[in-house]
Amino acid sequence: MPKLKKTAAQMVADARARIEEVETADLIAQVDDPNTVIVDIRDVRERERTGYIPGSVHAPRGMVEFWVDPDSPYYKEVFGQDKRYVFHCASGWRSALTVATLQDMGFEAAHLKEGFSTWEKQGGPVEKTKGD
Repeated sequence: MPKLKKTAAQMVADARARIEEVETADLIAQVDDPNTVIVDIRDVRERERTGYIPGSVHAPRGMVEFWVDPDSPYYKEVFGQDKRYVFHCASGWRSALTVATLQDMGFEAAHLKEGFSTWEKQGGPVEKTKGD
């Protein structure tokens, strides 16, 4: 197996060193803030299995860069608002990489440091998909 130039863990650490990280308790306090858009980049199956933050926008990890780019045919208007965007995944790894990439594109955002993994434990509201 060829040796990688950089491990996934190193990439996450590098991303975290240059992006804004939001603590779970702080985002719970802002969950109803109309100027904050919480973006869930987890796979749809993760959302179905564990629930999701009420009012969050689902933007699958593989499409985020295209959805925020106004020049992309996949652009989504939700990303054109003058609001604060906080991205999250399950543990904060994917969202750290995502936000670092978006920052490189010129799209300002933060990420939930510990991801959805601590959200419910710390009293954050969770919505379940229909049928749960």
